[in-house]
Amino acid sequence: MNTPTLPSYIVLISVHGLIRGDNLELGRDADTGGQTKYVVELARALAERPEVEKVDLLTRLVIDPRVSADYAAPIEQLSDKARIIRIACGEDVYLPKESLWDYLDSFADNALIFLNGENRLPNILHSHYADAGYVGTRLSHQLAIPLVHTGHSLGRSKRKQLLANGVKRENIETTYTMARRIEAEEITLGVAARVITSTKQEIEEQYGLYDCYQPEKMRVVPPGTDLDKFYPATGNEASSPLAQQLHRFLNVPNKPMILALSRPDPRKNILALIEAYGTSPKLQEAANLVIIAGNRDDITMMESGAQDVLNHILLSIDQFDLYGKVAYPKHHAPDDVPEFYRLAALSKGVFINPALTEPFGLTLIEAAACGLPIVATEDGGPIDIIGNCNNGYLIDPLDREAMADVLLKTLSDKPKWQKLSDNGIKGVRHHYAWQTHAEKYLDVIRPLIEQSEPLHRMELSRRPALYRNQAIFTNLDQNLLGNKEALTEFLNIVRQHQKKISFGIATGRRLDSALPILRQYQIPQPDVLISSLGTEIHYAPNLTKDMVWAKHINHLWNARAVRETLDGLPELKLQDKQNQGQFKISYFIDTNQAPDIQEIRQLLLQDDQTVNTIFSFGQYLDVVPIRASKGLALRWCAEQLGIPLENILAAGGSGADEDMMRGNTMAVIVANRHHEELSELGDIEQIYYAEQSFAAGITEAMTHYNFLDLKLDEKKA
Repeated sequence: MNTPTLPSYIVLISVHGLIRGDNLELGRDADTGGQTKYVVELARALAERPEVEKVDLLTRLVIDPRVSADYAAPIEQLSDKARIIRIACGEDVYLPKESLWDYLDSFADNALIFLNGENRLPNILHSHYADAGYVGTRLSHQLAIPLVHTGHSLGRSKRKQLLANGVKRENIETTYTMARRIEAEEITLGVAARVITSTKQEIEEQYGLYDCYQPEKMRVVPPGTDLDKFYPATGNEASSPLAQQLHRFLNVPNKPMILALSRPDPRKNILALIEAYGTSPKLQEAANLVIIAGNRDDITMMESGAQDVLNHILLSIDQFDLYGKVAYPKHHAPDDVPEFYRLAALSKGVFINPALTEPFGLTLIEAAACGLPIVATEDGGPIDIIGNCNNGYLIDPLDREAMADVLLKTLSDKPKWQKLSDNGIKGVRHHYAWQTHAEKYLDVIRPLIEQSEPLHRMELSRRPALYRNQAIFTNLDQNLLGNKEALTEFLNIVRQHQKKISFGIATGRRLDSALPILRQYQIPQPDVLISSLGTEIHYAPNLTKDMVWAKHINHLWNARAVRETLDGLPELKLQDKQNQGQFKISYFIDTNQAPDIQEIRQLLLQDDQTVNTIFSFGQYLDVVPIRASKGLALRWCAEQLGIPLENILAAGGSGADEDMMRGNTMAVIVANRHHEELSELGDIEQIYYAEQSFAAGITEAMTHYNFLDLKLDEKKA
């Protein structure tokens, strides 16, 4: 094991939302909330540490006239040692996170290009949320760099809450693409060397819902807050323009203020707060209600979820006739947020977070730092925050009457109010300063860095005069063997252009099974032969085995444990010995009686087996290491050969080929494909569906992509 001699290079990954260094548009939509603020501040705080060389925050590049041009800048400097790096991810326009899943492979491919172009690889990858977890796992697989993950919010917990609120299961899936999110979370939890959470409750009650629950990997590191921005009131705030903006809503503006600040999201439960206030004459007499629910110009132009929440807020205010008692300004700047807290504290008010579920609650520690007592949901982070700071009360967010009673109690007892205020200021400085967070964070990742080994690829022997900057990778049985005339035509094209095009085959067959087929069909030995579903790689001219790849994919692989888990399923039958491999366990599966593939994956995860399960041709189930697949092996070979993925034509037709089709390759699915197995690829625009079968479909795709006459200097590097 090698202890790094250089200071650490840390890469944070946070894909969705709008992320920039200043004036974060918090509350703009469901994707631009506390997570975006946290990752920017984490990058800055880590970069201030002497043991950190640099920090890069990878996020999505957005080129869209509807949002600021800031999000189209490829690089934004946060400090001398911290940057935001914006990576292309499918469509240029701003999209909600639920629409990004089909583009994440492209994000991962482009992120890999960026990282390989730096003067050194990172020591740690840290993914934030499920979509970044998906990207982080792929980068970790390819670079052998330890992955750290923070979920921020979890799909299983969210689905549980939504079901409890009466949302139908099918609507949850349609709106939130929950199945893909949860699958990404499960795999990420299996791969991550550490999972950083904000609270102990998050580990026990939220991550505990997952099949791949490994609490020994999890560490609690509470987030920090910027104490230079969030500090107690000075008294000058009372006459500020922001105070005047609130006063125009209120008949008696000098009353204590009940402050709620969140994006307009149903889970934030703002309507329950309005109902609690609206049905309590005593609370209305004691205090004004101030609701800061994001920014809006025209509610009708906002996304549907925010529209619904804001419309219901206005209707509830009208229903309870709360005019003159409730302030609900349309706009605020990020720098206004600390002043809202200080104004509320100056009025001897209270901050409330009535969310249905709250993984942490950055607003709670911000409010506390400003001397504002808090009332918060008895779920997640508030339990730890109030436990550490002793500065407020927990509530059941569904009990409106109890919510009103606790608010009234907090406002009525002035000596107790002062004690809660003082406790919050002291508690945040002790538990939630960014310096404290950065120190704890580095304590968590330091052992991972010390135990990791740099990736050294094998040296390939090549003829000096041969420079190939394009490649074709294709399945064997599905694509090459069904039409002899089409195969002959395709091979003639490959031979004619062999000086610039490398030829690769990716097959599920073992090497000793593939070679006789190549001889039988007079297919020349390829430059690269990926066999056994991506678990073996051999290179021309002498079929040299890539032993580094074999060592690389051995990570987390336990063949005996996999067999012990699956041998209890009578609907699975092991294939013959010649179809098995060191890193490949192959079964026949009776799909009419066996559990579906997702249930089999769950069974493996429950036994701590983080693997790739591949269903193909309607009857085969193969289990391979998590770092192995045809697509991952193709990317490994592309790096070995120095050929950009954008210059590679990848041809497939079954479920085993799916991840070759995703991302930055020029992908073609031949006409004789297995439709059901590849159904998830149907919405990806850059994949070409050939009208012809077998090798003729590949030749058709070469014409479609103008593959033989590509102007490579104009392609993205």
